[in-house]
Amino acid sequence: MITVDNLTKRYGSKVATNQLTFQVPSGMVTGFLGPNGSGKSTTMRCILGLDRPTSGQALIDGQPFSAFPSPLAKVGALLDAKAFHPRRTARNHLRVVAASNGIPTSRVDEVIEETGLGHVAKKKLKGFSLGMSQRLGIATALLGRPEILIFDEPVNGLDPDGVRWVRDLVKRHAEIGGTVLISSHLMSEMAMTATNLVVIGHGRCIASGPIEQFTQTAQHTTVRVAGPDMQGIFTALGQLEPRYERAKNGSESFLIRGASAAEIGHALHEAGLEIHELTTIHSSLEDVFMELTQSSVEFRSGGQR
Repeated sequence: MITVDNLTKRYGSKVATNQLTFQVPSGMVTGFLGPNGSGKSTTMRCILGLDRPTSGQALIDGQPFSAFPSPLAKVGALLDAKAFHPRRTARNHLRVVAASNGIPTSRVDEVIEETGLGHVAKKKLKGFSLGMSQRLGIATALLGRPEILIFDEPVNGLDPDGVRWVRDLVKRHAEIGGTVLISSHLMSEMAMTATNLVVIGHGRCIASGPIEQFTQTAQHTTVRVAGPDMQGIFTALGQLEPRYERAKNGSESFLIRGASAAEIGHALHEAGLEIHELTTIHSSLEDVFMELTQSSVEFRSGGQR
């Protein structure tokens, strides 16, 4: 488990994280979300001991990262896909990291195979695309067979096959009891990957918990209902304040919040009304994220701040 407790990090007058508190439990994929400048990368750097907190702490299984004698066996991290010597080959890069951590060379061959780097293992890293650099960064993170994975935007530059590979990789790791913290700006990908979410803005925790808590609560659920007697439906459901909607194809319906499809269906049945549509619609993670962080966006489209 990762524990971030009242973490504050200042760079001069800039406050990157501000008494930030959350936990990353084992056995799940935790998505780490926030607008640009919200403090995600700073938090990850503090967890990994790359930055020292101004106050508070970030612990791994109750200890600072520096306390582990075999760090790559505890945590595998990808924060910067281009953090390597450009004149080394992929294989040599992995060999150097393995040797520095007492990891046998045979493990290098295994992660090269696992990450699909076999055909470029002998190529110089300066010629690597962003996608291949991401794969190399993940290969480096996997060298020590770590219990915990920390990935910052790992699918940037990957093709659809690579994105699915990363998704499956972190899910499998969580299924065997591992801990995963992964940041991404791709809300659709997070919706398919994460089981738990932490959302931050201006360095503070805005919300955290199971992903269903964000998209399937009554607040973020709408029911669409339609039938031949729209006036009758409006009258029967008037106390729920149905909102009228006309689709581009000319079809009419009401959108209702605050009641389940079962409750609405029962009410219309009691009123003797025919129903042609009764659909439950959950807000997308992107919609919920935008709602949660609307006051925390530092750089807005159009140049407005």
